Amino acid sequence: MLPFTLVDRLRYILERQLIKGVHYQLLVVALFIGLISLIGGWLAWPSAEADAPLSDSVWWAFLRLTDPGYLGDDEGTWRRVVSTALTIMGYVVFMGTLVAIMTRWLISKMGVLEQGLTPVTISNHVVILGWTNRTIPLVQEIMDTSGGIQRLLKSLDTRRLRLVILSDTVNTERTQELRDTPGIGRGSKDIILRSGTPLQPEALHRVACLQAAVVLIPGRSQGGSTLVTGDMETIKALLTLQAQGHQSAQPLPYVVAEIEDVRKLSVMRRAYPGPMEIIASDAIVSRLMAQAILHPGLPEFYGEVMSVHDGNEIYLRSTDICVGQTLAQIAANCPRAVLCGLVRQEGDVWAAHLNAATSETVQLGDKLVMLARQYEDADPAQKSDKPASAWQRSRVVNAGLRAGDQTSKSVLILGWNRRLPALVHELATYSAQRFNLMMVSTLETDAQREALVQYSELAQQVPCEHLQADFMAETTLRKILQADWDSILLVSSDRLDSGEEADARAMVGYMAVDELLKERTRRPQLLLELSDPANEELVVRNRSESIISPMILSHLMAQIAQRRELGLVFEELFTVGGAEILYRNISDYPMQSVATFADLEAVAGLQGETALGVYRFTPDVEGRRLQLNPARDVPLKLQVGDQLVILTTLPLELKAKS
Repeated sequence: MLPFTLVDRLRYILERQLIKGVHYQLLVVALFIGLISLIGGWLAWPSAEADAPLSDSVWWAFLRLTDPGYLGDDEGTWRRVVSTALTIMGYVVFMGTLVAIMTRWLISKMGVLEQGLTPVTISNHVVILGWTNRTIPLVQEIMDTSGGIQRLLKSLDTRRLRLVILSDTVNTERTQELRDTPGIGRGSKDIILRSGTPLQPEALHRVACLQAAVVLIPGRSQGGSTLVTGDMETIKALLTLQAQGHQSAQPLPYVVAEIEDVRKLSVMRRAYPGPMEIIASDAIVSRLMAQAILHPGLPEFYGEVMSVHDGNEIYLRSTDICVGQTLAQIAANCPRAVLCGLVRQEGDVWAAHLNAATSETVQLGDKLVMLARQYEDADPAQKSDKPASAWQRSRVVNAGLRAGDQTSKSVLILGWNRRLPALVHELATYSAQRFNLMMVSTLETDAQREALVQYSELAQQVPCEHLQADFMAETTLRKILQADWDSILLVSSDRLDSGEEADARAMVGYMAVDELLKERTRRPQLLLELSDPANEELVVRNRSESIISPMILSHLMAQIAQRRELGLVFEELFTVGGAEILYRNISDYPMQSVATFADLEAVAGLQGETALGVYRFTPDVEGRRLQLNPARDVPLKLQVGDQLVILTTLPLELKAKS
């Protein structure tokens, strides 16, 4: 073994000092400058004036080393040689090394800042915990010009919307994604990205959750390979937030959290004692799928009222200025909105009364439920120059099923995800309907049956045939489609790594099914579930009936964040029994001469229903059939096959006990 040389030892010592950070690097540079100044001063000392101390020569050398401007003031050959050498070393050591160290330090500091590790010091802001397939649509909803979140912040004396997103990764790609998203654009400058996950207590402190006006926790649906599910992350974040509030003796913020498994609902409520609204995503999507199977065309309704795109939305309006008025009187002052009912506090809880009788008198504290294109159109304070509406809506509970309605449906489900047991459970709650299901998936049939058994006993009551096969294979698909199906559902798999891959498989399968059915005289309903909002445009182009769950859930979260009572409205609409959206044939109503939407309102009111719009038999050039809240004085020009979109009240007996 060769002995260590002095050079090796010096290089090792130098390297250990340099890697300790910028302070040690600057110290090494300072030592070099001092050493060079001493050597240069000693070399120049003989040419200095008589009796001049060595310190003057050292100072002279230091000035030449740090400032090249002194080079022209020297006299004498030797002194000029030493001065030139010092100046050259000054360029290398003082200027070059020092600038390099400071530049690298600034770049590293900027890199740390860009990683989003700095805690925010703001309050009354909106926090989104986690970057999922819900995040972008959720930001779109928050930045929507309808101004729901802005009105919430205004109530908190905050003029500017400030949005903080906690993301596992913070980089320029995510910033650019926000900037390029329609509906966000320039608003991205008001969005603050911070690095971390909801599982990290320091990450929750980094986004100042305790000081926020509202904290939104979207779910994570893809990437099921980990044992830590999205529900676990949400519950852990709630526990951490509770602990931080207890330690700092601060009030807990308002939280809107998404939970995938509705069976963990009680656990989540125990984890967070503060104000909180919970969105059971799997149960909601399953209910929408069940209603879409029963009422083809219904996904287009929810796609309009629960998205940021142009169209109608459901609003809640205060009734402080119209206490004592009837719903008929208020509706007469809102010609550009449909009055759907009200939300009323009953004791310590709020209750939604949709499709309420127009004779109902508004009480202090009630909230009106309106369907309108803009928030201003639903203002009950506006005065109309038109006479009061002559139609009345009685308090009628309909039988639900009309003559000709199917009491039995055969449903083919292609693909598998975790929501299917919840869907089967939801279908079982329809006591007036019978469903015969067939599930085709690459998942083993025993695993499919086990998932249904573990979910609920009610799900086992639905007749279900299981087949392990790849529906993408044409021979398999052709054989399956030989049967006469009422509805065919293609689901987005959650066993793939991304929503893009899952949607690609579902959409290709949809095109294959559509191709094989094009010669059928009686075509079944084709229902497509997607998990990536970016595919919405492709869905519209192909005129498919689809449910894009992230968009619906994001809209729901944003709406409930601004008005907690809206959760009751959607809960009432999503659950069978009570208020429900239905498509009725025009022939079901005793119509003699119908020319306008006002006429439809009057006819539906006689049946105890609220007319919301018209569902056309023939789609328009964009593939859309739904026409919600049309102008009341414009002729509708109804055709054979057109349906009336109504809000009705079904008996609670239609829903079995779960």
